[in-house]
Amino acid sequence: MKKTLKDCLKERILIIDGAMGTMIQRHKLKEADYRGERFKDWHTDVQGNNDLLSITQPDIITGIHKEYLEAGADIIETNTFSSTVIAQADYDMQSLAYELNVASAKCARAAAEEYTAKNPDKPRFVAGAIGPLNKTLSLSPDVNNPGFRAVTFDEVAAAYTEQIKGLVDGGVDILLIETIFDTLNAKAAVYAAKNYFRINGIAELPIMISGTITDASGRTLSGQTLEAFYISLQHANPISIGLNCALGAQEMRPHIEELSSIASCYTSAYPNAGLPNAFGEYDEQPHETAHIIEEWAANGWLNIVGGCCGTTPDHIKHIADEVAKYKPRELPVLEEAL
Repeated sequence: MKKTLKDCLKERILIIDGAMGTMIQRHKLKEADYRGERFKDWHTDVQGNNDLLSITQPDIITGIHKEYLEAGADIIETNTFSSTVIAQADYDMQSLAYELNVASAKCARAAAEEYTAKNPDKPRFVAGAIGPLNKTLSLSPDVNNPGFRAVTFDEVAAAYTEQIKGLVDGGVDILLIETIFDTLNAKAAVYAAKNYFRINGIAELPIMISGTITDASGRTLSGQTLEAFYISLQHANPISIGLNCALGAQEMRPHIEELSSIASCYTSAYPNAGLPNAFGEYDEQPHETAHIIEEWAANGWLNIVGGCCGTTPDHIKHIADEVAKYKPRELPVLEEAL
């Protein structure tokens, strides 16, 4: 019988992959590469729409997934960070949202199945990446009108519902609501997921939640402390909650320590490869990132770990090798209500 995600989480610290965008940049793709044959006459520029590559350059996306799997990743994320009608409006490609999610999920599924077949004792899982959107429900984009919102809760929930349908139809194992800077957006994603499974009579997939601490104050962009963020989303009953992006491992350390002490579910962390330099590039080397994260594992803070911006398969391999020495964080024993 194939091991489930929960089975694997009890056995060891699981490895999630690294940055998709960093790896895409290595291919130095041009506008024509993004367009492919199908979109060669599209009326707007599409270079930079990385999610589109799952349709126009699926071999590149599948190849990147395989590089991370080869490096030791147990969980790979679909190339769907911006695959919603709201985010795709930047390219006037709203109508492609569902198709993007299906195509991206299939790319990841194919890679995961290939590597699971090679070693059935180490099953590989596909996490459907659900990004934070480029519009926020908690903050106004107009400094002169703080009450204004560029989008409504219902619009966000509808956008996420379409994305979730595509990810599920494409064959993902997990829904990953990630890089959360606005908890209300994340709540819309949770609502969309729960509602989708309920209405369609489908067994719920595990939900991973990963927030973003944006500065040294330890708060999200919408102003929540880490504890408040966790409590706000505890109702989703996620299989894991964690942090990613914005910070390097060194800066993320105290927040991971705090989260490990308060979370009743599994914890995750995938930091950037340090902080960006003056050119927006990441200089932290794989062994440096892995050395910092090894301490987290030694202290018993981790269940799932990987990398975000600037990380590569080399980073993931170094991290996987270091944390393999340590047992996963044990879930706290919750006191029964009196």
